[in-house]
Amino acid sequence: MQGKIILFTAPSGAGKTTIVKHLLNTNPKLSFSISACTRDKRGRAEENGKDYYFITPEEFRKRIEQDAFVEWEEVYEGAFYGTLKSEIERIWSEGKHVILDVDVKGGLKIKEYYKERALAIFVKPPSIEALAQRLEARATDSASSISSRIFKAKFELSFEDKFDAVIVNENLQDAFQEAEELVNKFLADDEVFG
Repeated sequence: MQGKIILFTAPSGAGKTTIVKHLLNTNPKLSFSISACTRDKRGRAEENGKDYYFITPEEFRKRIEQDAFVEWEEVYEGAFYGTLKSEIERIWSEGKHVILDVDVKGGLKIKEYYKERALAIFVKPPSIEALAQRLEARATDSASSISSRIFKAKFELSFEDKFDAVIVNENLQDAFQEAEELVNKFLADDEVFG
């Protein structure tokens, strides 16, 4: 059986990264897909090949021309992020399934590319107000940044019906359980790679 992809997408602050980390800690069949980007490392904490594949904008553009990405986006001029096909293949060659944490556009592109081999899960907050409270509680963003994230979230929420499943993250433990059930069901018919 071939490897599968589980992708999570959500507005910023909805909890997708926390859910993905939980699944990685509880399901040894999953491996996280590392994204490529053109931004600089953030201090010593980030490592190439662990947090991101840090590449130059020129190299990124060359790989776009070579059709090396499943999905990519120029977030702002010269700042690219994307998922390399080679990263998906690397994980599958290890006999594991891919798990991704991507934005809404990237999630839709990956689902379109891999079709039934991908499970696309949209994580949403119980309300826009709850999302605003979470972003404020994180205390990592300015008021204007939170405002722009809320504006973007309202737009992203309009795409939830394009995903295979939606998890409303009101209670984190319930969201963990729902995510585990969705993933386990999706992988259930996949006994062994070969």
